[in-house]
Amino acid sequence: MKNTIISVVGPTAIGKTKLAIKIAQHFNTEIVSADSRQFFKEMRIGTAVPTKEELQAAKHHFIQNKSIEEPYSVGDFEKEALACINNLHKQHSIVILVGGSGLYVDAVTKGFDKFPKIAPEIREKLNNTLINDGIIPLQEQLKLLDPKYYAVVDTENPHRVIRALEVCIGSGKPYSSFITDKKINRPFNIITVGITADREIIYERINQRVDIMLKEGLLEEVKSLENKKHLNALNTVGYKELFNYLNGEWTLEFAISEIKKNTRRFAKRQQTWFKKNEDTLWVDYEYDWKQLSSILEIHVKEKASK
Repeated sequence: MKNTIISVVGPTAIGKTKLAIKIAQHFNTEIVSADSRQFFKEMRIGTAVPTKEELQAAKHHFIQNKSIEEPYSVGDFEKEALACINNLHKQHSIVILVGGSGLYVDAVTKGFDKFPKIAPEIREKLNNTLINDGIIPLQEQLKLLDPKYYAVVDTENPHRVIRALEVCIGSGKPYSSFITDKKINRPFNIITVGITADREIIYERINQRVDIMLKEGLLEEVKSLENKKHLNALNTVGYKELFNYLNGEWTLEFAISEIKKNTRRFAKRQQTWFKKNEDTLWVDYEYDWKQLSSILEIHVKEKASK
């Protein structure tokens, strides 16, 4: 009988951590985080790392376990996460996977597609464009060369945009043409639970979360990292906007409004990504836990019996 992964997905600020902990406690197991920003120990407030109480409520893996100065790719995460899950499955038949980074979730549940080798000078040229002209020309180029991938990728993440562009340019084909829905057979069953809500509710929760982050000291956290703002990990929503404020380019009020706007855009892309999986069990953010836990037990039993 195969072991099981219960993957909890959904847009930012929807309550994934809370549900993952409930499920972990119900099945007496542990949690593997697939949030690509919560890996970094220097970024606590702006990435909404689980609180001490939440971390004590259920054991988490891959939370603040890396430094922003340490190169770390989704491929690295795939290897480490699979090794961790394999080890956890020796003690727990069920392990919880949680995160809003679709690429990192897919790395564990589906594996990677094979991409062509690209000449390094293409990336070098794209990096120079980013340094000299900013990310907007790169976004526009990706939209032209691969509108399908542009619709789902986090266009505010220069690493992802440049990676897609170098494949488009180097191969002469859209980056999305190399992405298939063929799953690699994993040694575990996968049950995906997605949390959803009306757009207005999601946006309101995002706005509230940003306000809470600021009250908890997000600006001070960003100030402490200003001398490292060139690092890729910090070129992300919540940090780059406040760097612009600290540089004197924006007012604080405008920077905060941009954080909220860019986070809303990110949430929209997360939903687009996760809705591609037709097997997802979608639940409202105000779910009935007793009913949901019963449904999950049924799904686990059905998967295990096949």
